[in-house]
Amino acid sequence: MSFEHILGQERAKAILQHGLRADKVSHAYLFSGPRGTGRVQTAITLAKAMFCERMKDDSCDECLSCRKIDHGNHPDVHMIVPEGQSIKIDQIRDLQREFSYRTHPSGRKIYIMEQADKMTVQASNSLLKFLEEPTSPSIAILIADNGQAMLPTIISRSQWVPFTPTNPAQIYQKLVEEGCVSTLARVAVQLVNGLDASRHLCQQNWFAELRNVMLQLGKECGVRLSSALLLAQQKVFKTELAEHSDMLFRLFHLWFRDMLYYQLNRQDSLVFQDQLDLLGKMAWTRTADGWIRCMEAAAEAQKRVRANVNPQLVFEQFLVGMQGGT
Repeated sequence: MSFEHILGQERAKAILQHGLRADKVSHAYLFSGPRGTGRVQTAITLAKAMFCERMKDDSCDECLSCRKIDHGNHPDVHMIVPEGQSIKIDQIRDLQREFSYRTHPSGRKIYIMEQADKMTVQASNSLLKFLEEPTSPSIAILIADNGQAMLPTIISRSQWVPFTPTNPAQIYQKLVEEGCVSTLARVAVQLVNGLDASRHLCQQNWFAELRNVMLQLGKECGVRLSSALLLAQQKVFKTELAEHSDMLFRLFHLWFRDMLYYQLNRQDSLVFQDQLDLLGKMAWTRTADGWIRCMEAAAEAQKRVRANVNPQLVFEQFLVGMQGGT
């Protein structure tokens, strides 16, 4: 993947490509930002660009070096991920040992460290020493959710590259271009971060089924309690969809928010745009404050499910609460 195929992150790409064009590549980069923003893809693209046999400021994706990096078998590009909950000092020592051997004619080696903010104190101190006294020409690409959690001395020795959440509209458009069902894509981009996670969610059969069940339950919610309870029992809690109870409440949260948006005449912001007729009929059955309370109830139900409270019990109480909302 070349830089132009990375969705968004124009500032980050500009910083990196400027360094490549000017032959001023930093010895250490700190990619800081939330997951799902293309940090790992960008790191791999930067590594390919530095070894690419055809291009100076990007990767061609075709030369031998680019293909080796894509397949994870380039001898001078190393990936480091946490072992368990953290990156340990032994992993840094192994890296130092590996980098003491020279293979590429330029002698340059690159290591990409995911979740770098999860290094142990000992690992961080060892990495700092390696940054200060590398055994060979090396480039570090450190990826962190929160770059500020790194040692200040590591931050000061690294070039900060900020990553920001990608606009959901951009992700939605990309998914539709790739052939994802638009109704699923519009919901997915509101539930998860980034293109990869959204694409993965759209490809799950259970996600489409859960959306349909939520819409059926949405029609019954606050109107026919017994019917809604029976429907939930038959189509959710006696099926494999029960494993995704937390997602069900997240879908309800979006559904209730759409009701509020409809009242506020913000149709362009609706997630369930294929349900305009139903939204038009239901939106005015409660006040704006009533829909806000419904959203709060859905969020609270999701928290309880994540706290391992019985999902069916949580849902029953959630439905009962819907009866009293106005």
